[in-house]
Amino acid sequence: MTLANQLTLLRVALIPVFVLVFYLPYKWSYIASAAIFAAAAATDWLDGYLARKLNQSTPFGAFLDPVADKLMVATALVLLVGLHQNAWFTIAAAVIIGREIAVSGLREWMAELGMRSSVAVSFIGKIKTTAQIAAIIVLLAFDVREYPVMEMIGYVLLYVAAALTLWSMVLYLRAAWPTLMSDENSGKS
Repeated sequence: MTLANQLTLLRVALIPVFVLVFYLPYKWSYIASAAIFAAAAATDWLDGYLARKLNQSTPFGAFLDPVADKLMVATALVLLVGLHQNAWFTIAAAVIIGREIAVSGLREWMAELGMRSSVAVSFIGKIKTTAQIAAIIVLLAFDVREYPVMEMIGYVLLYVAAALTLWSMVLYLRAAWPTLMSDENSGKS
């Protein structure tokens, strides 16, 4: 078990801790849950860096890393939807979660066809992830009743992330479109 894979597993293990801390009946629970989410986000960067630097990339890590990322982000967004309870926030969260599911399925299918590189992570995807992580940390860290300016910053970052989410999905679909429409692949499921 490589160090990178251990960090990825740690990220998965932090999810229930993150949820429990978020729901603690203390004023500091929001900032603590934001710190846990930020630590998980840092392990996402670190595990990829270590896998490349130490030449320890594994099929297990390639599978688990994006799953861990999506689980952590989806969990945070679901918690925040419950906290913010408004349609615009919910729509942005649904767009982000829906795109993650769709692109994961697309990548899996393209990998099955031996064409995963045509839907590899793009620069726009990296910017989207950064905006998404920043939005979630801001929205978790600050009690919106006490810090309305931080709520506005978090919302703007979330809407930017949602817009980039749609844009990056269009880019991935455009890259995969010829394969998706090919008669040769129509019978595969």
